[in-house]
Amino acid sequence: MSLSILPVSSPTFSLYPHSSLYHHHHAHTTVKALVFRHCLAGERLKLGSMAKRRDGFFWVPSVCWATGGRGGALGGDEDDEEEGDESESDEEVEELNETSGSSSVLPDRWDVLGLGQAMVDFSGMVDDEFLERLGLEKGTRKLVNHEERGRVLRAMDGCSYKAAAGGSLSNSLVALARLGGKPIGGPALNVAMAGSVGSDPLGGFYRAKLSRANVNFCSAPIKDGTTGTVIVLTTPDAQRTMLAYQGTSSTINYDPCMGNLISKTNILVVEGYLFELPDTIKTITKACEVARRSGALVAVTASDVSCIERHYDDFWEIVGNYSDIVFANSDEARAFCHFSSKESPESATRYLSHFIPLVSVTDGPRGSYIGVKGEAVYIPPSPCVPVDTCGAGDAYASGILYGILRGISDLKGMGTLAARIAATVVGQQGTRLSIRHAVELAESFAFHLESSTMGSDISSDHISSL
Repeated sequence: MSLSILPVSSPTFSLYPHSSLYHHHHAHTTVKALVFRHCLAGERLKLGSMAKRRDGFFWVPSVCWATGGRGGALGGDEDDEEEGDESESDEEVEELNETSGSSSVLPDRWDVLGLGQAMVDFSGMVDDEFLERLGLEKGTRKLVNHEERGRVLRAMDGCSYKAAAGGSLSNSLVALARLGGKPIGGPALNVAMAGSVGSDPLGGFYRAKLSRANVNFCSAPIKDGTTGTVIVLTTPDAQRTMLAYQGTSSTINYDPCMGNLISKTNILVVEGYLFELPDTIKTITKACEVARRSGALVAVTASDVSCIERHYDDFWEIVGNYSDIVFANSDEARAFCHFSSKESPESATRYLSHFIPLVSVTDGPRGSYIGVKGEAVYIPPSPCVPVDTCGAGDAYASGILYGILRGISDLKGMGTLAARIAATVVGQQGTRLSIRHAVELAESFAFHLESSTMGSDISSDHISSL
């Protein structure tokens, strides 16, 4: 089926209305995770379990160490810190354990399936002298081999750092799963990810962390594979230096299992960083072809300006032939258009919307734009006191996806929700939307839909080609 998008003078549309295809299964889960520790002799991993306390979760490792994470031990991870800071009650924790995590019974369909790089992030604070001592250029991102990764981790001995199931796509998927974790404004959402992790403990950690956030990692681990990692070193001036070890995560192959997943998916989201990987364009193309045949929407994240510039033709091969939705920031949108920095993000949005049914372009504190059929709807920024801007675009994308899945037909309303979600993440430390904030935002959004006088949705399950 196809959908005719109404003129922007009446900015309404429907990408995916409420459907009887939604199913959600609850199961009691026991949450466990890996706690990381390394020493100068090399890296090793210890298994620990998660316990409760009045102010949130804490790790019970298989060996004892200081809870502050000194001496090379990880001081928990981003999700634990966020949930602990929220001072959740025991009752809220019990409810979370019952309603989140991977169910033993998989749903008949996935609302969103993300195809992306599965990398474990190691994040720590360092000073400029640390970078100079290791010969690292501040503010850059570089690929490293196994030996270089070990050298940096050994140098971090004695520092506090955190591990997380990283990546921009996982940020968006976790936020979406938390927004849709309860049947507010519609059925609970089923969210999944496909990618490449090894059969090593890091791969188990990545899968467990996403499962705990109610994102099912559907790809089987690669036997004897090594899961990729990104070491994120932040200096006092807030600049981030990133060292990526791709390992097994650098290869994502299409197989019948992936095809089966995509055929049961309502929206397929392709992470732009995949275009950097050798031969991955073949996997992306096959995945998009299956999505198109099965009636799923295809969304692509731009990810990075340099990535677009290096793989411009590949991006446009997918965006021009398969994409229903594109997520980009203003610089990435200009790169797609081959526009100079003098061109406005509004112009880039309008230009791209001639080729892509729905274009989402963020412009930092200046707001954002949603482009449809050669027009751009301006979305004012949501007020906040900035704390950490990392992950803002990922959060915004989750809001757009959530609005689509909840059947919103008001572009302005959907963009406003996305801006509020992004502002919430910007106003905190860390890239993940917390559970408490997600529930509050979902409830507010449902109230907005109920009280709105906007026109009815168009009954359709697909965007028309322009």
